[in-house]
Amino acid sequence: MIQIKRVYEAADKMDGTRLLVERLWPRGVKKESLQIEGWLKDVGPSTELRKWFSHDPAKWDEFRRRYFVELEGNPDSWHPIIEAARQGTVTLIYSSHDTEHNNAVALKEFLKHHRSGK
Repeated sequence: MIQIKRVYEAADKMDGTRLLVERLWPRGVKKESLQIEGWLKDVGPSTELRKWFSHDPAKWDEFRRRYFVELEGNPDSWHPIIEAARQGTVTLIYSSHDTEHNNAVALKEFLKHHRSGK
């Protein structure tokens, strides 16, 4: 199972493997205080795409399309998530304030599609 959680929410034993899926370290979070098993910088959207999107819900569909193209071109960035999910629960950790329009939501959708072999 793959789930998502904001970086500012407390870790829980039900989270399983916690992976930060942001290109930039979250503001106001000390590295030693964030309970994660890994920081997958390269699975986050490119700087150009992140800046273009700027968390504008009106750009959501196009953001997802462009992000999926980036992910398709970099399978090494997301294969570790698929492998971890085969072993148990994985929680993708993200920092966006928008809980519906962010890269972790899009990444979870992308991974679900690829995990099922579609």
